[in-house]
Amino acid sequence: MAIKSLIINPGSTSTKIGIFEDEELKMDETLRHSTEEIAKYDSIIDQKDFRKNIILDFLKEKNIDVTTFNVIVGRGGLLKPIEGGTYEVTDAVVKDLEIGVQGQHASNLGGILAREIADQIGVKAYIVDPVVVDELSDVARVSGMPDVQRTSIFHPLNQKAVARRYAKSVGKKYEDLRLVVAHLGGGVSVGAHDHGRIVDVYSAFEGDGAMSPERCGGLPTGALIRLCYSGKFSEKEMLKKATGAGGFNAYLGTNDAREVMKKIDAGDEKARLVMDAFIFQVCKDIGAQATVLKGKVDQIIITGGIAYNERITAAMKERIGFIAPVTVYPGEDELLALAQGAIRVMNGEEQAKVY
Repeated sequence: MAIKSLIINPGSTSTKIGIFEDEELKMDETLRHSTEEIAKYDSIIDQKDFRKNIILDFLKEKNIDVTTFNVIVGRGGLLKPIEGGTYEVTDAVVKDLEIGVQGQHASNLGGILAREIADQIGVKAYIVDPVVVDELSDVARVSGMPDVQRTSIFHPLNQKAVARRYAKSVGKKYEDLRLVVAHLGGGVSVGAHDHGRIVDVYSAFEGDGAMSPERCGGLPTGALIRLCYSGKFSEKEMLKKATGAGGFNAYLGTNDAREVMKKIDAGDEKARLVMDAFIFQVCKDIGAQATVLKGKVDQIIITGGIAYNERITAAMKERIGFIAPVTVYPGEDELLALAQGAIRVMNGEEQAKVY
């Protein structure tokens, strides 16, 4: 009998839901929330009942009986650092999502909504590979300044999903491979996967590694410090310049790689230089992560929304193909990745982890 799952992935102005039977997507929908609706709530957690009712009303409208689901899965939020895997949404998970133990983000609502709906119908609720997955080796945490430790907040849900997808395609287990995975989206993260653990990663959350469409990436330290103390910008403004207004946004006024490619095709040499620099920096990160694996890389995987552009991935292959073969899995497919995490537990392939 197929496992029927409801997947909940909250974003800042939308809630994506998916309905699966095993790994087959039966329905997906993006429930959008206007700025005016969201503005009514003082905090993200205050939006809980509003978003829950929208989900349940949608299911009712589509004549989908909520009691037919075998499991509810939510996007994990900013919990304490944890190793990768599928976690049951316990009281401890809910508590830390509610208080925002590492910050407030719409994804914090994923586990909370999943638990409430699951309790209502008497099934389990899970989260899978949340953004706070931290499997860094001890040596990878050392930054060069004791006041600052390298952290791990990135795209583990997609990175681990495509790593498992590749492993399955070659008849191997994820835990048997050494991979470098590059996620190219609004943020960029490049991770070294060593036998099922991401032992080092350029963290996307606060601008480590390559620049991205929205983030500045790593910067020359002295110049950054002087800019911070120049008196031109507040702390809030500097954080925005680094994350949100950096990268493509800062140079070209857009965070859409497709628009950048259109500018290049129209003869915009600045756009060409910025895109070349983006490719150059990501490939440098991939090369660095190959050294983490001591050059023993079974496969390089390029994923994320920008990976749909074949010209960009072809340019990357030209630079990194000497390291290992390259596989491209465009997009993120987060709903499927969340469903697969719950299926592995319910089929007995994995044990649910305890937070």
